[in-house]
Amino acid sequence: MFGARHMRGLAQEATKPTDVSGTLRRLWGYFRPFWVLLAVVGALIVVSTLMQTLSLYLPGVAVNQFIDPGDQPQERPLWLEWLLPPNASRITGLTVTMLLLLGAYLLNWAAMAGQFYLMTMVGQRVLLDMRTQIFERIQTLSLGFFDRHEAGDLMSRLVNDTQVINQAFGFGIVRLASMSLRLVGIVAAMLLLNWRLALASFAVLPLMILTTTVFSRRARAAFRRTRQTIGDVSAELQENIAAVREVQAFAREEENVAEFDQLNAANRDANVQAQSVLSAFSPALDVLSTIALAIVGGYGGYLVLHGAATLGDIVSFLLYVRRFYEPIRMIANLYAQLQAAIAGAERIFELLDTQPEITDAPAAITLPTIRGRVEFDHVTFAYQEEEPVLVDVDLTAEPGQTVALVGPTGVGKTTLVSLLSRFYDTGQGAIRIDGHDVRQVTHESLRRQMGIVLQDTFLFSGTVMENIRYGQLEASDEEVIAAARLANADQFIARVPEGYQTELGERGHNLSQGQRQLIAIARAVLADPRILVLDEATSSVDTRTERLIQQALDELLKGRTSFVIAHRLSTIRNADQVIVLEEGRIVERGTHEGLLAAGDLYAELYNSQFRREG
Repeated sequence: MFGARHMRGLAQEATKPTDVSGTLRRLWGYFRPFWVLLAVVGALIVVSTLMQTLSLYLPGVAVNQFIDPGDQPQERPLWLEWLLPPNASRITGLTVTMLLLLGAYLLNWAAMAGQFYLMTMVGQRVLLDMRTQIFERIQTLSLGFFDRHEAGDLMSRLVNDTQVINQAFGFGIVRLASMSLRLVGIVAAMLLLNWRLALASFAVLPLMILTTTVFSRRARAAFRRTRQTIGDVSAELQENIAAVREVQAFAREEENVAEFDQLNAANRDANVQAQSVLSAFSPALDVLSTIALAIVGGYGGYLVLHGAATLGDIVSFLLYVRRFYEPIRMIANLYAQLQAAIAGAERIFELLDTQPEITDAPAAITLPTIRGRVEFDHVTFAYQEEEPVLVDVDLTAEPGQTVALVGPTGVGKTTLVSLLSRFYDTGQGAIRIDGHDVRQVTHESLRRQMGIVLQDTFLFSGTVMENIRYGQLEASDEEVIAAARLANADQFIARVPEGYQTELGERGHNLSQGQRQLIAIARAVLADPRILVLDEATSSVDTRTERLIQQALDELLKGRTSFVIAHRLSTIRNADQVIVLEEGRIVERGTHEGLLAAGDLYAELYNSQFRREG
């Protein structure tokens, strides 16, 4: 939510693709499975090009043969001799030629419709594959990655960048191939029809190539900037939506709007710059094509007067020249779009190439059903080098024990349980469960035997039943309801309009924070874990609800090893061990009564935070 952070990202933006050929090869890998459909598209492009070239040629034939044949009629083309009897009238010949022209238009339309239908099919399947791969990669990345990257930017890569690629390499490639082939066909037809007039009409081609090169380079940088800025806009939007309560609570609406305006303005400027390049480019090409038409008209008239060309040739050439520069203009525009797509592809491949920091070891085993003995063996950990969060933590929790973690804010309590779940790996030391190093067992087998209830409860869009069942997807409705009753969530669920089938909005916004916490606890109950982690699990419920939850937790914790981060006395009082952390180190350990009697840090925390509850 701080615009300066995004603006720094803009300042560091790359100015050009780092490996265009490598990026194109990887993109081709997504299209390769559909090579049969692409071959059909290629054939349709050839048919379409031939029909377009024929449609430009036939009007000249009609003029030369049937409309204004002159005193010495032109020799009929061989194909026309096949179609017409020797004594056919000019009206008959003109009718046949116009029918051929109509047939060419219809066949061209059918070929183009087939091209775009098939490329839409291919493009959407490529889009599906690419977005699925991105989503799968995001699901596997470690939490450290998300500490460094904003959700909105990742969403922009999944949605915006893939769409740009689909547009450019789906329809864009079809147009590029079609325009290139059309250009070749037109050049060949012009040279065959009248090589002198053809060379004259090509006189402005060097200027057009120079203009295209200059404008394309400018467009390439501009479009690449648009990909970065739209990612920044998406990131800021997602962050503000997620934090809308905090924004309104601190009356930050105007400031956030101002920060968003900066990012939105940067995106606007990038798009305006890109479109300005294109808008200046098209008139420049129009001027050059008009000059070419003037050359054809002037020099063509000279050739007609001297008998070196016919009026039909000039008619065909005027059509050819107009069509000749149209593909060049479209190819240049497509080139700029391809540059934008390459920039988007680089952002996508950067994400796909990111490897999870936490992975299963090559010889990782499946963690067998555990008893729940947990050992932290001289564990040291730092998110950033030389800034340790935990230092030489050494503790053991026996099966069925409840370990309470207390200490001032920021001493590493949540980090400690995150290491137990192997969201991060220890820097030094080891964590063992029933003697198994957590780094030597598979993620799935480890986390399936753990239940976690976090302070910041997250509920998914869906029903209450589906959110509780998230802890055990195979659970029956009866098991879900039983878990909700054990978590004392059943009472409030029965009061909502549709009970367990009530649809929850995004993040469960139509429930109170306490109700969301109860559902999260019911989810953990249903999972039936051997090790339970409660990170401020009762922090958002009132005292009465906490007592109900505590009764349920007393039953739930029996026979299970649990790590509890809490500031409320009711949870800590019954713990088998109380671990007191300060500056990442264990400074005290013992029972509630014993630590109170010692009169050190724990007693100080108790007197300052817990006395009113005691």
